[in-house]
Amino acid sequence: MAYTKTILLADISCSLSLLRRKALAWAQQFKLAASYTSNDIPYPYHGFDDLIAVSNGQPIQWERENVFGELQDKLKAKPALWCGYLGYDLKNQVEKLNSHNANAIGFPDIFFFEPELYLHFNKSSLIISSKADNILVSLQQILATPIPENFSISPIQLQQRVLKEDYIRNVERVRDYIRDGEVYELNYCMEFYAEEVKLPPLPLYLQLNTLSPTPFSGFLKYDDLYLLCASPERFLKKEGSKLISQPIKGTIRRGATPKEDQQLQQQLRHDEKELAENMMIVDLVRNDLRRSCATGTIQVEEMFGIYGFRQVSQMISTISGQLRPECSIADALIGAFPMGSMTGAPKIRAMELIEELEVTKRGLYSGAFGYLKPDQDFDFNVVIRSLQYNALTGYLSFMVGSAITYDSIPEQEYEECLLKAQGIRKALGLE
Repeated sequence: MAYTKTILLADISCSLSLLRRKALAWAQQFKLAASYTSNDIPYPYHGFDDLIAVSNGQPIQWERENVFGELQDKLKAKPALWCGYLGYDLKNQVEKLNSHNANAIGFPDIFFFEPELYLHFNKSSLIISSKADNILVSLQQILATPIPENFSISPIQLQQRVLKEDYIRNVERVRDYIRDGEVYELNYCMEFYAEEVKLPPLPLYLQLNTLSPTPFSGFLKYDDLYLLCASPERFLKKEGSKLISQPIKGTIRRGATPKEDQQLQQQLRHDEKELAENMMIVDLVRNDLRRSCATGTIQVEEMFGIYGFRQVSQMISTISGQLRPECSIADALIGAFPMGSMTGAPKIRAMELIEELEVTKRGLYSGAFGYLKPDQDFDFNVVIRSLQYNALTGYLSFMVGSAITYDSIPEQEYEECLLKAQGIRKALGLE
């Protein structure tokens, strides 16, 4: 039996922002916790639902040989809300690929849990659903929880896994592969990391979300493993039979004044290299959706849209299609995974070269964090602009990357990576 109660914010004299912070702090007592927010940022098809989910139970267990099909079977047998992620290296179950690079964080390839209790925030109310008759008690505990203190930490020694000269050398290698016809575009990434770090994950996430609010922001706790996510990118959303994907390709810094900002956005909108990158990924995503969508239903609803976030402006396109009646959510996810904007084109060869060129296993980075609903609708972001932290070992990591085409200038690609790292560096107090 499940219990659900709607609480009006006016009845508890607590603002939505304060209530969310209290609820997130309260959620830290649980072994498993997940938080999603759109930060009320206007976005095509909206951002994440405002959810916080918790459990002291075990995560869902996997046989690992065909987790997408297993996911479909488990959800069909027992419809429920699931919170979690699909790691990038599940690509090895989608195609004949492998992953051999080092992984110091330790997140498994797939992780989901079914909440014992979850909170759904609306502008004027809070809906609490629980497996136990403990809703009012939980609400009183949340209201009594102090909000987290502001993030502070001694300066950390952030290291770069790939030095600038090696990064530039590898970009030139990618350009050689492109010249030789191996790929048209490849997303090349590098890791920043620190070791033996002791920090409070929740205050750091709140700091990151304040400095870089995005429509697909999220926080995940899995025992001692933490994801602190400020992603602006949607991987895939399912609404009824409709699938929506919104790849990002094209980045430029924000201006110091509204006039400069508008000029920079116009510069991005007319940059031939960025337009070509975006167009290639739109074609790739259209092809991915064809695997599960009905013929004639795939549409590019917006091409080259320019959206401003706190540190950068991005070029975003929106592609949609209608899922074929005989296709399941597993078919939809397999057909599009991983996000084409994080691989390149053609996709399989790009992923092979990524494994060759990069020295860090991507793991959760460039995978998909989100939730599946009991009615089998879902929403997943692309895990970018995100910190991963292992509190047991003190290992802290984030990755950044850019799309390399033949016209890429290696030094400029390197600077784009640093620009994308800016929000995380600021949150850590390094800028």
